[in-house]
Amino acid sequence: MADVQANGLRFHVQHLRGGRASTDRPTVVLLHGLVLDNLSSLYYTLAPPIARAGFDVLLYDQRGHGMSDGAPTGYDVDTAVDDLAAVLKACGVTGPVHLLGNSYGGLIALHAAYLHPESVASLILVEGQCLDPAHSGLRPAAGGYPGGWVEDVANTLNLIAIGLECNPLGGDLGSRGARKAARMRAGADTLLNQTTLIEDISTVRLLTPGELAQVKCPTLALYGGASDLVDSGPMLAGQLPDCTLEIFPGAAHALLRDAPKELLASVLRWLETHSPAAPQFTGSAGGYRLPASGGEGAP
Repeated sequence: MADVQANGLRFHVQHLRGGRASTDRPTVVLLHGLVLDNLSSLYYTLAPPIARAGFDVLLYDQRGHGMSDGAPTGYDVDTAVDDLAAVLKACGVTGPVHLLGNSYGGLIALHAAYLHPESVASLILVEGQCLDPAHSGLRPAAGGYPGGWVEDVANTLNLIAIGLECNPLGGDLGSRGARKAARMRAGADTLLNQTTLIEDISTVRLLTPGELAQVKCPTLALYGGASDLVDSGPMLAGQLPDCTLEIFPGAAHALLRDAPKELLASVLRWLETHSPAAPQFTGSAGGYRLPASGGEGAP
């Protein structure tokens, strides 16, 4: 499967089958981060080993990212949750799913669990800033919380947008890596300068402690010990009813890069613990093998 129509757009989708072991187990849905990201960051890291462990895995490029269609509007969290529901329906995925969200994808996953609790078996939040520190119940550090997290993200995206507008390509386009980087820069330029993404992000309303208390599904929160977001872990664990927190010492925000083996081990352990036991079988999961790395958006 490569493309589906959902919520009025074409979405690029990859669906890895987990073989016979996956029949009675929730599908694992992977959600990537914002702007300079797409499904390939998860396709070449977590997706194949999860499929080999006996789980169906679904991942897709979010609107305006990777190989999915763009749109001038609709980059708020609620629309992202609607996109997720529509993609799952278009792919024939029924029943509760395990949602794994990386960075901004974690925010989408958490909102999906809040809005559609019947559809989520468990959450895995990788480096997600899902609770505004000002609402954490913790005492602010020196300087307080000026503007809050959402405003910080919007300001950062504005600076990136200005840089891309002034230098839309940059660098040597002679190598494959440079061409891929240029395509990603061009995509980011379009998102930041030709859509309402920055405006939509600036109006994101993070869940309040009272709303987080309604997210009853088991949640695994994963953070790098050297990440700027590491303090978010204890805040989140203190608000969600059933949250397990793991910190990876020395890792920064990019856990997929900084601690790939440790991250995968934690994810697989969590999925096995929170899924029906897989039937015994021999051979690879659906015959799936790890793909060669490097393709933007994945094949």
